[in-house]
Amino acid sequence: MLPAYVANAFAVLTGGGKSIDFEKNFLDGRRIFGNGKTWKGLIGGIVIGMFTGSVQNVLLPSFVLFPLIVLFCLTFGALFGDLCKSFIKRRLDIESGSKVPIMDQLDFVLGAWLFLILFAHPWFSENFTSYRVIVILVITPFLHRITNIIGYKMGKKDVPW
Repeated sequence: MLPAYVANAFAVLTGGGKSIDFEKNFLDGRRIFGNGKTWKGLIGGIVIGMFTGSVQNVLLPSFVLFPLIVLFCLTFGALFGDLCKSFIKRRLDIESGSKVPIMDQLDFVLGAWLFLILFAHPWFSENFTSYRVIVILVITPFLHRITNIIGYKMGKKDVPW
């Protein structure tokens, strides 16, 4: 999951600039995603996440190998999950940066898994046993909270959640 975790974190660190929704509103009159979802963040998160997985391939080849499609699914899927969460929050009239427990912590994990299931199902099935899925679902909220506090203290996030 490290490439997905890194993609999610580095989307914030590399973000800024033009928003993915080009400041457009959806049919309900609300922003599609909001100002926090930018092209620089999307591309930066994917590139750095895929680089992380490539480094893992070199340094830990006997642990797990990430084919290119798997790296893309983990990184783009993670950010796609985050975009979906933002879209849903806007539809529910929840402001950008507002806290939504569980959804905020697991959106990127579910997005990564969705893309893996759709485009790299054999790899997903081989590497994500029931035990690993449970461990990831339990530890991710804690890791997410820690990284958000760091991002907040660095001035990259407006709120520490």
